[in-house]
Amino acid sequence: MHEPTGIGGLVYEDAPDAKPGLCDVLVKVVACGITHNELDWPVWNCRAGHPRSSIIPGQEVSGVVAALGYGTAGFAIGDEVYGLTDQLRDGAAAEYVAVEARNLALKPRTADHVTAASVPRAGLTAWQALFDHGKLAKGQTVVIHGAAGAVGSTAVQLARWAGARVIGTGRGRARTLATGLGADEFIALDADRLEDAAGQADLVVDTIGGDVLMRSASLLRSGGTLVTIKPDRQLPADRDDIKTVVFVQESDRVQLAELARLIGEGQLRPQVGAVYPLAKAAEAFSAKAAGGIPGRVVLQP
Repeated sequence: MHEPTGIGGLVYEDAPDAKPGLCDVLVKVVACGITHNELDWPVWNCRAGHPRSSIIPGQEVSGVVAALGYGTAGFAIGDEVYGLTDQLRDGAAAEYVAVEARNLALKPRTADHVTAASVPRAGLTAWQALFDHGKLAKGQTVVIHGAAGAVGSTAVQLARWAGARVIGTGRGRARTLATGLGADEFIALDADRLEDAAGQADLVVDTIGGDVLMRSASLLRSGGTLVTIKPDRQLPADRDDIKTVVFVQESDRVQLAELARLIGEGQLRPQVGAVYPLAKAAEAFSAKAAGGIPGRVVLQP
């Protein structure tokens, strides 16, 4: 992209070869996960504040280490890695990408690259919502809104692994997927009454926002926590006896390694919604933005 004009600004073209800087890893991209609205993010300045003349999207990567920058430790050429790139640097919708080593971990050994590329953003978001911000503990009850989406489906599985009782929500067609992944109960937002779960939850994880978010405070017991990833939405009226957290996920190598371990043990099954060739990135973004694709959309060079 050369201008911040959304999907219409995407151009499939040759770009200068990525070069690894200090403490970077140069990754030969095998697969790249995309987020439907990332083309609208405010990323047109680098971390130093200088304007960027173009951006390469795709912040989730799985591939093979091709070269190491000066001072890089912990990886070797030929390692299969995955992770989440810095959104203020070029992404992985390319043949090669330079990524800070701290943002990568070894790829899940039992997953192919397409599956691995679907994990970093959803996995880190779900992990941090449940455990870093929600402090979910064994035996507690969690409501997960959007339980069939990339983040929600991951959160359902992680909460189940942690020994929590899981209530998933979403459109009725998502019931089979959500319960198959470990939800004990499912509330169809287009058919059931969300308020039937009032007062049951220790934690609500919201990936939807809007009216669903506004109605979520009533689901919590006194002392509970409401965690949302929709910072641009209005929050429910304050309740003095609950905690509300709005957050954006951060890259974390330790958590990426733990997610890889859980995938390897069969505790976590990432959901790939669709795979497109890199040359059809605009079509992929359009399909994901239109909705109806559960799980992550992945590009392959």
